[in-house]
Amino acid sequence: MSIEDKMNIDERRKYLYRMKKRYVKADRKKRGQLLDEMEAVTELHRKTLIQLMNSDLRRKPRHKQRGRTYGPEVDDVLRVIDESFDYICAERITPNLVRMSEQLANHGELEVSTLALEQLGRISVSTVGRTLRRIRQDTPRLPRKRPARSNKLTRNIPMGRIPWDILSPGHFETDLVHHCGLTASGEYMCTLQMIDVLTGWSERRAVLGRSYLVMENAFQRILARLPFPVLEAHPDNGSEFFNHHMLRFWREIVQGVQLSRSRPYHKNDNRHVEQKNSTLVRAYLGYERFDTVAQVLAANELYDKMWIYYNLFQPVMRLVEKKVIIEDGQLSRVIRRHDQARTPFDRLCATEAILPEHREQLEALRDQINPRQLRREIYEAIDHLFSLPGAVPGMPEDVHQTLSTHSSPEKGDDNLLNFAFNRTVILR
Repeated sequence: MSIEDKMNIDERRKYLYRMKKRYVKADRKKRGQLLDEMEAVTELHRKTLIQLMNSDLRRKPRHKQRGRTYGPEVDDVLRVIDESFDYICAERITPNLVRMSEQLANHGELEVSTLALEQLGRISVSTVGRTLRRIRQDTPRLPRKRPARSNKLTRNIPMGRIPWDILSPGHFETDLVHHCGLTASGEYMCTLQMIDVLTGWSERRAVLGRSYLVMENAFQRILARLPFPVLEAHPDNGSEFFNHHMLRFWREIVQGVQLSRSRPYHKNDNRHVEQKNSTLVRAYLGYERFDTVAQVLAANELYDKMWIYYNLFQPVMRLVEKKVIIEDGQLSRVIRRHDQARTPFDRLCATEAILPEHREQLEALRDQINPRQLRREIYEAIDHLFSLPGAVPGMPEDVHQTLSTHSSPEKGDDNLLNFAFNRTVILR
């Protein structure tokens, strides 16, 4: 326990119990001095201390429990909103209850009264947490390297991590998730994921294999869809990111992007994207093997829907303060404080990185989307992906290689690019 922490109720009662023995025996002047001391130590009001000194300090159980403040209508609304947010934590749900309930009501997913809206606007995080634990009891949840060889091309690429308190969007942690199943032999699907550190904006693209052709194509499509420029790309030390072709891509085709990399064996240098690898990729696709073009096409259709859902509707929390507690000259613990949960799009709009016309397009897109229906479509896309057969055993290697070089799908891109900006790669 830190010496800077405030006294809790039990600690105050123990202190007052010892002071009461002196208080009872003291005269009027001495009692005044003791009250001054107790007021400074406990930070309680003087009248409260006098009342406690003249009463039994032992805490008694409550004789009558409080009645329910929020009725069954709030429970019903929370149940629908919780499903629409895909069962995220109460800290992320609570600040967005009113806006999401109004949006779901506009799409006919629920009926909410004026009283319920007023209650949703003042309900506390702890009450939402208790309510969600109760209503989630029978709710199904999501199913839940070798050492890197020396790469001479990375010698001039700076190592480290993107600071958590960075002030501008566009600094992306980048990683590749392998969907190879139990064996890494042959060609299989990989997911390229990029996470912006400031806003939490996420981009995903499925590719077949790890050749520079599919990697370059995936980066081009992500850059064309982003509503703000990329300032920094921060992957690990994998050869799929650092080879002659990809370095040429970043230095000649997409200019102005700073390249950095994480330190070997320091997985926490890419902490944001590693976390999203678990929650936005593995939680949906698991560790199954996907190794056909049809599966890659289906995965990209799924990722297109997730692009809308997680960037426009899913609130995220951001670290705003980190306090190191040192006791006896050694690090004891770190206290972290997060801000109010907001969607990546709302965080992006709070900066000057997005153009007004792009903001208007995304706002119009968000208003016309039913988030609950979109979530259902995401799970239907997952079922469709898992229903597709895997690669046919004995496929000729030349045919398989030909398919892998054309694994970035065309089908399904039109819808999302129409939602976005139909732009070419931003050369900044």
